[in-house]
Amino acid sequence: MTMGWNRILSGVLALGYIVFGSVAGGAEGAFIAVGFVIFPLVCIWFSEAMGGYTGIAGDIGITAPSPGIFVCIAGWILLFLPIVIAMIEWFS
Repeated sequence: MTMGWNRILSGVLALGYIVFGSVAGGAEGAFIAVGFVIFPLVCIWFSEAMGGYTGIAGDIGITAPSPGIFVCIAGWILLFLPIVIAMIEWFS
């Protein structure tokens, strides 16, 4: 299954975060933004591979694979989380 639109939209959003971090906080802000967007992008771009992982993850063992679509959805939730938090703070 090709996930071209997921990759394009998430890449554009991630690039927006990095540019915003660069404008707001300089090189340090951009570096923090890159650190934030790496994991959600990997979850979205490589959801099938990430969902198929079983083994040891920290102190817990992953005993069964997860459907790739759930990993992709979780990546999108993580990627949109700063926008949701900013909107909550803006309107309260």
